[in-house]
Amino acid sequence: MATTYGGYMGKVLKIDLTTKEVSEYPFSDEERELFIGGKMMAAKILGDHLKGTEKAFSEENMLVITTGPLTGTGAPSASRFNISTLSPQTGYITSSNCGGHFGYYLKKAGLDGLILTGQCDTPTWIEIQNEKVTFHHADDLWGLKTSETQAALDDRLRMKNGRVRKNGKICIGPAGENRVLYASIVSNERVSGRGGTGAVMGWMNLKAVCVGGNKEIPVYDKEKMVKHTQKWFRYLRRHPLTGEQLPKLGTAGLVSSMQMKHILSTKNYSSGQYDEFEKVSGERLAEEYNIVNKGCLTCPIRCARTVEVAGKQVKGPELETLVLLGGGILNNDLEAVLRWNYELDELGMDTISAANTLSYAMEANEKGLWDNGLRFSETEGISRLFEDIAYRRGIGDELAQGSRRLSEKYGGKEFAIHAKGMELAAYEPRKAAGLGLGYAVSNRGGCHLNGGYLVILEGLGLSVNQTTYHGKADLTMMFQNLMEMISATGQCLFTSYAFFPSSLMRHPNAWYTRLVNAALPYCGFAVRLMNKYPELLKLHLPVFHHTKGFEYATGMKMSFGHYMRCGERGYNLEREINRRFGVSADKDILPARLVKTLQDSEDPRSKVPLEKLKKVYYHARGWDRNGLPTEKLLKKLQLEQI
Repeated sequence: MATTYGGYMGKVLKIDLTTKEVSEYPFSDEERELFIGGKMMAAKILGDHLKGTEKAFSEENMLVITTGPLTGTGAPSASRFNISTLSPQTGYITSSNCGGHFGYYLKKAGLDGLILTGQCDTPTWIEIQNEKVTFHHADDLWGLKTSETQAALDDRLRMKNGRVRKNGKICIGPAGENRVLYASIVSNERVSGRGGTGAVMGWMNLKAVCVGGNKEIPVYDKEKMVKHTQKWFRYLRRHPLTGEQLPKLGTAGLVSSMQMKHILSTKNYSSGQYDEFEKVSGERLAEEYNIVNKGCLTCPIRCARTVEVAGKQVKGPELETLVLLGGGILNNDLEAVLRWNYELDELGMDTISAANTLSYAMEANEKGLWDNGLRFSETEGISRLFEDIAYRRGIGDELAQGSRRLSEKYGGKEFAIHAKGMELAAYEPRKAAGLGLGYAVSNRGGCHLNGGYLVILEGLGLSVNQTTYHGKADLTMMFQNLMEMISATGQCLFTSYAFFPSSLMRHPNAWYTRLVNAALPYCGFAVRLMNKYPELLKLHLPVFHHTKGFEYATGMKMSFGHYMRCGERGYNLEREINRRFGVSADKDILPARLVKTLQDSEDPRSKVPLEKLKKVYYHARGWDRNGLPTEKLLKKLQLEQI
């Protein structure tokens, strides 16, 4: 459906894999104004079709791939695309954000999104060139790992002059083909990792999708957009987080800070510190193994590491992988982590869930609940075990189910570290109460990003009191809403790091920084007023370039307050859809280890005060006591017809 706005291509394709029927899916400008793009657009599409009775592996499910209006416009770090579906891992809708080239080339093909339904009768890959859809047999690709698959596809797209036609690709590996519940989708070396999107694609018998074209991506006011983007790039490069820490050390640079703040997941979250953390730190990775920094299209941050594994230069591990396959299983062998990271990407498997499922199994064995032969710090055979998971061989067939299902079978629910069935990220939340709340209420399960990433206030940016409950619920809501909107526009969430004034980052011991840290938890009432009445914030913040960038790209008016309201709408939309699948307050929980067992026996505050935080959070959000949006809130957010 054509659009009057810049930033959009004006067309979404729906592809029925069963019938091979291709049609345009209507998405109006009114819907673009309300649901923007990315994960919010995908949630609207899913919400229009899912009734609450569907299963992830069924023809009633959808795989919805969407871009944002800033994708491909030249805005900083704006090459992101989103994949949403009903998750086989959690039973709720999941959204997984990814970098690489696919989103850009999807728009170059003239499309804002793809909706995939049904199931191919044989292994298939799809080629889309300037909106034209072609189905190809993929029998010879089935079983290949992700880099092999993408290389083979490039050969198929090679032109008469020997060059490969410019394209973006997504594909699955053996884990997706065999429906490992936490299988991922890979694009270049970037990964749509969480929630089992790759398993759904595998059920569809769809090995890959290649997109390309020569369509122009429209920008509403090119001159203003170019000037604003140049200013934005300079700001990000000068900021200590986006211009120094992330380019120098990548996300792995947070390991040392997490250790200091007692939030470094160790031995299946039984501790917040790992004695040998320096051996698997970002500093060691940068000094001894990093070859060159890389980044996605139009990214000034360039946080990706490049390392050598088996004689190849490949993407290095992110923080989550480094921590969870390091101290998480009491492994101090950094080279092993580099190898496993590469192998998991090749198999098409989420490193977070794979690592946490492994650590659960080790502890279950240690406690005599499950005789599986796996032990903390014993790493021989782990590579073979990951292959067994991907191909569902032997014990791997059980590990492919994830830690929640294993704990239901063998026991140990108190140390199966997940929320809603999805394993937690690498941050141990007993010394980061706000993040603990975020994990529990996150729409897609144990996600630090969908949870609001309040840990950036609790020690990784600022140093707000880590264990207090004051202000954390309102701040969590604000951060969730802002990050929801950033994702919807097609930008990387790392651009939000520059929201915090540089002076606070550069001078952590200055009187004004200490004052901010001390006062922020007690600003919950003021934050709640902003959350409740964002329309009063009719302004553009100088530290938040996103709103003007959005206006110049699309032509829509977008104040900071309206930006917050759009994010709030998106967050509540996913919650309302999940209501159909049974989400409620009793599903917003964490394992007993995190809410009942003290991390530090001498500190009675060193556990997540979850029930107290949830009560305040639900009230702040305008949800009822059962953790669900009220009719009044849905009407205010224009979601009453969802």
